[in-house]
Amino acid sequence: MTRITKEPEVRRQEIMDTAIELFYLNGYDKTSISDIAAKIGIAQGLCYRYFKSKEELFDSAVDYYSEQQVNEMRPFLSDLNKTLKQKLFDTPTFMETEQDNSFYYKVFHGANSHKIHDQLSMKICSKLVPLITEQIQREIDAGQLHIADAETAASFCTYGQLGILLREDLTGEEKIERIRAFLLQLLH
Repeated sequence: MTRITKEPEVRRQEIMDTAIELFYLNGYDKTSISDIAAKIGIAQGLCYRYFKSKEELFDSAVDYYSEQQVNEMRPFLSDLNKTLKQKLFDTPTFMETEQDNSFYYKVFHGANSHKIHDQLSMKICSKLVPLITEQIQREIDAGQLHIADAETAASFCTYGQLGILLREDLTGEEKIERIRAFLLQLLH
């Protein structure tokens, strides 16, 4: 067998992508590091070189996918030409679409993926808070908002949405309307 050498980041990503595929196809509990290594055609030890455990591998995949989601939102949130109120109306609330056929989407949004989706949601929030904090602080500095603590406001506005976003009895549109209405009232 010919040994194929890859750049560390390429190999690391390959391991994560393969793990997510196998987690989707076989389930997390039924997928082992040796299954992942076999699918790629590498030694099991090479997986452990990049990830100490299957849990660390999964956590890294959550971090990677959440970063992808935040990167989709970043251009809207970082637009210096729009106020926070304008962004509430113009920024897409749900960047992920059901047309996304990736294994990442399938793992995090599958019928029995509530716990995994919640973990992803928390990770996305943690990455959004600094972006929202910057926006709020700019508006405080410009005299457009009168809030004492930009970071607390950003945390509250970001994490507070989860109570609505994770409800299954509301449509996507109802969720968006409730969140927008509340945030506009709060920022008024």
